Amino acid sequence: MRIHLITPVITEGIRTLDDVASLMSDELEITQSLIKTGPASIESEFDEALSVPGIIAEAIKAEREGADAIIIDCMGDPGMKPVREVVSIPVIGPSEMAMHLGAMLGHRFSVVTVLDSVVPMLENLAKVYAVKDKLASVRVINIPVLELEAAPDRLFSELAEASIAAVEEDGAQAIVLGCTGFLGCAQSISQALKAKGIELPVIDPIPTAVCMAAGIVRAGLTHSKRTYALPRAKELAGFPDISI
Repeated sequence: MRIHLITPVITEGIRTLDDVASLMSDELEITQSLIKTGPASIESEFDEALSVPGIIAEAIKAEREGADAIIIDCMGDPGMKPVREVVSIPVIGPSEMAMHLGAMLGHRFSVVTVLDSVVPMLENLAKVYAVKDKLASVRVINIPVLELEAAPDRLFSELAEASIAAVEEDGAQAIVLGCTGFLGCAQSISQALKAKGIELPVIDPIPTAVCMAAGIVRAGLTHSKRTYALPRAKELAGFPDISI
């Protein structure tokens, strides 16, 4: 089985296969690509909009090259719905998956993300995904995406502090890491919570999305074409990498 991870930015090195090597096995291969045109990072609706054509192009290419499923490597789930229209393989949005998992594993969940500009985006997604009543809060750590790797100690400290506050002040019973750039932080945050006497699930979206994608493929399922119908053929201008 091969799952393709589309990282919807143009920044080289922001995601590598080394980041997801522990998720691979003899039965599961993960491939990854950036988009060719779009933003350096995604922290706004504007950034998301600019990323979508590139995501669609990479998804079409991935399916044609034999991928069994696609994961969009961003908690805004940019382009998820149009990609589901143009491919037949499963397409996983980490935010949709993680929010539903948070709502399942706890009565209420909180999302911890990067910046204030992302808060309304995630709140709106919770509404779209019908889990708004389960969302206790969206907390921020005030570190831009492109600075996450520069200060790992600060990243851990801010994530731990925000997660503890979400539990103690907002009533969260599960934590969703609200940026795929937080990959690998869940265990440390769980330990910080346990040190405070708090035991609850901390959901890392990329590993759980990989598990979800693999399970859907093994079950022989994909998204409904009654919901995500193939677009009617028509002339497109300015998108040389997109053909359906």
